[in-house]
Amino acid sequence: MPKAVVKFGGSNLKCKEDIGNIIRVIKKYEGPVVVVVSAFYGVTNYLIDSLNKARHDESIAQKTIDYLLSLKRETLELHVGDTNVINRILSEISALLEELGRYLQGIALTGDASPALEDHVQAYGERISAVFLAGILNFEGIETKVALPESIGLITDGEFGTASVDFVKSTAKVREALSGDLVYVVPGFYGLSPEGKTTLFGRGGSDYSAASIARCLGAPSLDIWKDVNGFLSADPKTVDNPVQISQLTYNEAAELAYFGAKILHPRTVEPLSSPHIPIRIFNIFGDSDLENPRSVVNAEKIVTKGVVKSVTSSEDFGILKLKGSGVGAKPGILAKVTTALHLAGININSVLTSQISINILIAKKDLKTAYSVVSAIELSAVGRVQIIEDIAVVATVGNGIAENYGVAARIFTALASNGINVMMSCLGASPIVCYFLVRKNDCIPAVKAIHEEFFETISPSV
Repeated sequence: MPKAVVKFGGSNLKCKEDIGNIIRVIKKYEGPVVVVVSAFYGVTNYLIDSLNKARHDESIAQKTIDYLLSLKRETLELHVGDTNVINRILSEISALLEELGRYLQGIALTGDASPALEDHVQAYGERISAVFLAGILNFEGIETKVALPESIGLITDGEFGTASVDFVKSTAKVREALSGDLVYVVPGFYGLSPEGKTTLFGRGGSDYSAASIARCLGAPSLDIWKDVNGFLSADPKTVDNPVQISQLTYNEAAELAYFGAKILHPRTVEPLSSPHIPIRIFNIFGDSDLENPRSVVNAEKIVTKGVVKSVTSSEDFGILKLKGSGVGAKPGILAKVTTALHLAGININSVLTSQISINILIAKKDLKTAYSVVSAIELSAVGRVQIIEDIAVVATVGNGIAENYGVAARIFTALASNGINVMMSCLGASPIVCYFLVRKNDCIPAVKAIHEEFFETISPSV
């Protein structure tokens, strides 16, 4: 039987003690598994910061090496009681850090870094985590080997920053490389372009790495270990009594992730939905019962009593608004705008149009660049280009939302009853999502109002 693929993210690597939980979990699996690991919590952000500072500060390379080495040394000393083993693991990590230092020094000399170099540098957090974890597992008596994406043939389409796995080129190579009767630890977050360059899968992309490897192996499941109880009816930081969601479809999970739920990377389901490989989500601080995951994502479609399974939100989006008396009817305007944004590397999340306005939903971090790009285009029907940042997107997700009468009415009645104005809304673009835009300060009240309507006044079976 193919190995299960087990993913541990940065949330499992926040402090020195967390590694003990990972060891405990891996020992619960009856046979060898493939472990996909993220960087330690905060390390990717630290590397991005080092990249930026290295452009004008030669000392950053050594500071980065010293910081990351001390971080790993402290954790090793807590979990490994053999000085020789500690030194051996640190020696392997030091070799990686020396490579990293040379790249940062090169950036300091040139004052710049190519997209290829940026991807390569950011992936060192995962590379170091893999060496670190494999060393500790071997010390614990679990035969383990590091399997870098470049050594197992995880080939991508070559797009820097947001690559996708080429399964035609990767599947046989990955399956052969990970076929041994031992535990493999694979650094997540990146693959290799056909030309041999490091290409990242996007922020949080280790989930996608794990899903892609699971597909290549034909794994029985992808097991993702979190520090929370899987998918819930809302963020427990926002509502008091969220309901556990035991089962979701691939599409429901993808939409929740897309609109703000942090349980999965939005692309995690892409490789798994076609071969019907389930995603099982566990809480690493729970009882670690492998037979009872907190949430399962698979192909089984279940319409709950209240239809809505979860309500989520995000403040990471903004609106680029094109205003003019005939923009909705003028041929070619949207084509010109979307082409220009594509060439600028800006992703469009959604478009809502009317006769006098085109509203483009994009990541807030890209708004100013998008404004500059679109303002430079000759668009005869557009009288004004405007940025709207003070918004939040709230989404309700569940099979049957677009097919069951009364669901939308309950959503908007709950908002109106709490004095919350909806700026824009969309129902029907996806059969399982109703999403709308509100002012940022109405975001949490909106989530609470909808959650109360669907989960605190009835008892749906989820």
